[in-house]
Amino acid sequence: MDQSNVLFAFLLALFAGLATGVGSVLALLTKKTSRRFLSASLGFSAGVMLYVSFAEILIKAQDTLTATLGEKPGAWATVGGFFGGILLIALIDNLIPETENPHEVHTVEEMDGQSEEHKSKLMRMGVFTALAIAIHNFPEGLATFAAALSDPALGIPVAVAIAIHNIPEGIAVAVPVFYATGSRKKAFTLSFLSGLSEPVGALVGYLLLRSFLNDTVLGIIFAAVAGIMVYISLDELLPAAEEYCEHHVAIWGLVAGMAVMAISLLLFM
Repeated sequence: MDQSNVLFAFLLALFAGLATGVGSVLALLTKKTSRRFLSASLGFSAGVMLYVSFAEILIKAQDTLTATLGEKPGAWATVGGFFGGILLIALIDNLIPETENPHEVHTVEEMDGQSEEHKSKLMRMGVFTALAIAIHNFPEGLATFAAALSDPALGIPVAVAIAIHNIPEGIAVAVPVFYATGSRKKAFTLSFLSGLSEPVGALVGYLLLRSFLNDTVLGIIFAAVAGIMVYISLDELLPAAEEYCEHHVAIWGLVAGMAVMAISLLLFM
């Protein structure tokens, strides 16, 4: 395996994970949340991930698995990997307490108007949200890494989509921590560190699997990555996009994401 491709895939996972820091900067340096922008961005990210999952990653997985296992076993392995990825990310979601869900909508305005007695609770919320994000981003890092390893040109839009999806997570950490401590540095640091689990997920996944990597294993990983990305889009991104703003803003963002992804794939054919 080309080591330069491995390094590039890891750097993309790092880029995607550290976008939580962008979210914290938006929360700490702006006075008002652009709800329409966040809604459209999250919808766009969902569109990119859904289109690339079904139009590219899942097809590549099936092509690889049918070539190595045969037509019928390969098709079954693809379906199993896809739903296995969905099950994995759903189980991780289930481990995260609902009150600390990193995908609950947060805004900059929440830093104002809270009473002193809420500070301890807010600090706990910020810390647990950071931990929740760290757990949740682990398989996302592997997803970004695997997509880039399969095709570097494919890895870039996947990384950008996951990075956009990480921005509100940074806000979810920074808002309560800043209000609880009054420290922008602590809020930014905790938010920034929570995103590091994404490149860690990529690195651990690679170290655990590299000795077993062959076409069959890669095909199953790609199918699972498609499942993970579809789940993230439908369970997290679209609901969050609709909470930030009106329904049609999220949907047009979704359509734009699909269109941009479709055109980019056609240009690189």
